[in-house]
Amino acid sequence: MRKKVSIFLLVLLMIGCTGCGNSNYITDKDNQLIKNETTGQTVRNDILCKPTEKELIEIYEKYNKQLDTNFDDLPDCEDFKITTGEYHSLWESIFVKPLAWLIIKLGYLVNNFGVAVMAIGAAIRLIMLPLSKKSLMASENMKKAQPEINRIEKKYKDKTDNESMLAKSQETMLVYKKYNINPVGGCIVSFIQLPLFFAFLEAINRVPAIFEGTFLGLNLGTNSLIGITSGSVATKIGYIIIILLIMLTTYLSFKNNMSASSGVEAEKQMQLMSKFMIIMISVISITLPVAIALYWIVTNGIMVIQNIIIKRSKKA
Repeated sequence: MRKKVSIFLLVLLMIGCTGCGNSNYITDKDNQLIKNETTGQTVRNDILCKPTEKELIEIYEKYNKQLDTNFDDLPDCEDFKITTGEYHSLWESIFVKPLAWLIIKLGYLVNNFGVAVMAIGAAIRLIMLPLSKKSLMASENMKKAQPEINRIEKKYKDKTDNESMLAKSQETMLVYKKYNINPVGGCIVSFIQLPLFFAFLEAINRVPAIFEGTFLGLNLGTNSLIGITSGSVATKIGYIIIILLIMLTTYLSFKNNMSASSGVEAEKQMQLMSKFMIIMISVISITLPVAIALYWIVTNGIMVIQNIIIKRSKKA
């Protein structure tokens, strides 16, 4: 169950990254999303600071009425503060703005927003290490307990009376206790981590300065599809590498998690769902801006390394 919940939430996360829905984006009179023709980036109406690119400035000035904050009242990104702007929500004040401020400050400090996105993304993943470890250990313990749980399921397969159901529940809980398993612990861990990840991605999307930067010659606001179809051969190769790294780290991430699945049927389901997710994410990766792609690659890569280290330490 925990795996299905995690994958469902992952689908929502990836859909959110691609900009489905018009509520946070500028639209024309036909309700069509406005895009930056140079980068393919969908233009948001809730940016936290001003862009410097001429094309974007013209778009925001033209559609100023759709912005959450009057364009002229927005600060330059370099001058952005956590307290900048009006209060809109607790979510924005506690999560989004502080993360946006961190990315901006580190980006200007190291003179590269790509490095800032990866560094802060890595830091968040490392901060989440205790939760990730707890989740992985619970999954591994569940794998060990599965044979006993299967025997209990088989024992009470055709029994539906209250007394049998109570006995089944008690025996199952004893197995959970034996292997130190919290039935809802894995889900709780997933829900604790998700708000921070969503806030990080929203912070990236709402700071124009990030998308105006470059990393190894690749524009952080350009999605790989636009990058592959334009520019020099070297940059095209760069965008292709970005897509391949997303696919590779996603595959390795799912492969690590699949090894902790329990039961033959559960493993078959996980393999099918994982294949579907890898294919879907591979397709979506073509439309991701490089900034978000870098975040995805780094956090997934660190998660894979963490899982390998945790599993090896457990065996040792």
